Amino acid sequence: METQRRSILKRLFASAAGIVGLSTASKAMTGTASSAAAEPAAQKEVFDVVTQDDVPLFSLSTKMGNLVFIAGIGYHKEGDIKVHTDEVLKELERQLIKAGSSMEKVLKVSVFLHDLNDYKGMNDVYKGRFGSKPPVRTTVAVYGGVPGQSLVEMDCIAYI
Repeated sequence: METQRRSILKRLFASAAGIVGLSTASKAMTGTASSAAAEPAAQKEVFDVVTQDDVPLFSLSTKMGNLVFIAGIGYHKEGDIKVHTDEVLKELERQLIKAGSSMEKVLKVSVFLHDLNDYKGMNDVYKGRFGSKPPVRTTVAVYGGVPGQSLVEMDCIAYI
């Protein structure tokens, strides 16, 4: 009898918790929907569209709302990993400024290395370039190498 009463109480408590949870979620969704309806929808902006056979392929940067996404940037000339990293970071900064952001506002960076042995050299140039609060970062070595004979390619997400 005691076990049966506990089982009934557990089910009753779970049902009550579920109802409260659904009610809270419903209120949150209603609040979100009404505030979203009051604000105009953000429009996607693209910059420096690259085409292939006169068909848009990708953009070097895209803005939507207060976020900017910078496509992968490589350096396709002679030089070691330090030269390539420096040039990539300079171009990344130019693209960020063009979009209305800066290196200090970068939230995430992805680094693609031609050779993982270049990790230390890339880090030597990379460090300090994003201010005192650096972004999160993922670094991988790319099987088959980075396109265009670059030793490093980087993309990023930043806020405006």
